[in-house]
Amino acid sequence: MAQFQLTEEQVAQFHEDGYLIIPGLFNEEEMEVMGKIAHADAELDKQALDRHDKEGNTTRISLKNSLSDDIYSAVSRCRRIVDSMEQLLGDEVYHYHHKMTMKEPFVGGAWEWHQDYGYWYNNGCLYPDMASVMIAVDRANKENGCLQVLRGSHKLGRMEHGVVADQTGADMSRVDEAMKILDLVYVEMEPGTACFFHSNTLHRSDANYSPHSRWTLICCYNTKHNNPYKEHHHPKYSYLERWDDSKVLEVGKRTLAEYHSEG
Repeated sequence: MAQFQLTEEQVAQFHEDGYLIIPGLFNEEEMEVMGKIAHADAELDKQALDRHDKEGNTTRISLKNSLSDDIYSAVSRCRRIVDSMEQLLGDEVYHYHHKMTMKEPFVGGAWEWHQDYGYWYNNGCLYPDMASVMIAVDRANKENGCLQVLRGSHKLGRMEHGVVADQTGADMSRVDEAMKILDLVYVEMEPGTACFFHSNTLHRSDANYSPHSRWTLICCYNTKHNNPYKEHHHPKYSYLERWDDSKVLEVGKRTLAEYHSEG
């Protein structure tokens, strides 16, 4: 597998728009293996928490602060993600956490407008020099509640956030004004497509009223210079050992073999 690297134009686009979409960052075989593992993962299901939107719909999320020898960690460590994050953020990065968001058919809830830094600001991170990458495990489109972003909204700075149902949401008076001047983009993705987005980029998603699930793996990173000044359940800086991209499929195939032997 050739080593993936962002172009200067892609890095510039990220800084201008606050997000960057990379179709096919993970290939069909990798995502087929990921999907089979995730949908059969009893531990992932057991650890998932329910998060309700304003309408009472439920989205499930399973979050890990630590890395292990599983396929989700292999993705979080892989060079095509970590090296790209360092290009975009201009510093060494470390793993802040990763999470699987699970919108089930007909019942999966919405995510309210928010900035990730709206959460992370209170964790002792002084700078918004943080970012996430969302990887589509299932096809994501308007019908099943794909990611929505406001292009360029990261330039607005951090907005005040408050409690919205079971979530943390941005000040809607400011979001409403931002929506008058910034483009709303529906990030429709095929499995394996990745969307990198800045921690101050405003984003949300609709509920899933379709017959198709919408699962995404989101890997989140902080920069070394932004090491939190206080303790929190998300980690402080530690060196992130990156793995070759081939490990994603290697770990995935091994896990599927273990599933089959146990079955």
